[in-house]
Amino acid sequence: MMIRRLALLMFAFCIGIAQAAFAADDACMKAAKTELEQLYCEVISAGQGAGLPSPTDFKRNDPSVQALLLRRPAKRLGLEVPEVSGTSAEPANESGPGPSIARGLADCQLRGEFIQCPQSAYKLAGNRTLASLDDGVLEPGNRLAIAPFSGERSDDEVVRRYLSAAYDRYIPKMLTIGLGANTMSFTAFHNAFHTLESGGVDFAERMGQTYELLKQDRKTLGVKARYHDELPQDLSLCTVINAGIIVCDNVGTNWVYVSSTR
Repeated sequence: MMIRRLALLMFAFCIGIAQAAFAADDACMKAAKTELEQLYCEVISAGQGAGLPSPTDFKRNDPSVQALLLRRPAKRLGLEVPEVSGTSAEPANESGPGPSIARGLADCQLRGEFIQCPQSAYKLAGNRTLASLDDGVLEPGNRLAIAPFSGERSDDEVVRRYLSAAYDRYIPKMLTIGLGANTMSFTAFHNAFHTLESGGVDFAERMGQTYELLKQDRKTLGVKARYHDELPQDLSLCTVINAGIIVCDNVGTNWVYVSSTR
């Protein structure tokens, strides 16, 4: 029970309230104008929407992206994703780089729990034991310290730049306290921002508070190294955080790979 609490604490504080936005299933279906939007509502209604964008954000995506977002949750429910005319809903083939492979990863190879690049090798990060953490990382001086958002939430580009910078700080900080297997995907991070800010809650402040709670729990609660055996399918799901960290996600599941030299 204690392990479960720690594993879900970040979600409970930051995206748990977002689930309420998905409760109006009938309203979702009535507003759906395409097969993909209808499938989105079915996935949400079936309780498989963890990590999916809000209905509004989902509709802003290109159909091919919508299909990619829905592929895994729909598969878990035995539902078929409608074909998208003229585009492919599948990620780029692993045998060669494609437009969906992030810059800096084109010459890398995904090998299960490892990513091999020309200049460095990355290993999947799990949760670490309390004894293995560096001295002082659970003390008050180690803070997440994300800058408050000061732009317009309606400006998608401004929001994305802000969240990208915040996420690039969040991932290393989670690794610092040994929670590599408990990180949020960027989509969940994005959804938490909009849900909290629209509710009058300062996103940066709430994330900082949650980080402090995680630090306190780390002092007394045990964690599993990993919570599942699932692995990313290809590099189209991955992005570079910094020279020592690569993050992959399929919207619902997040994987953090750390350089062996980090």
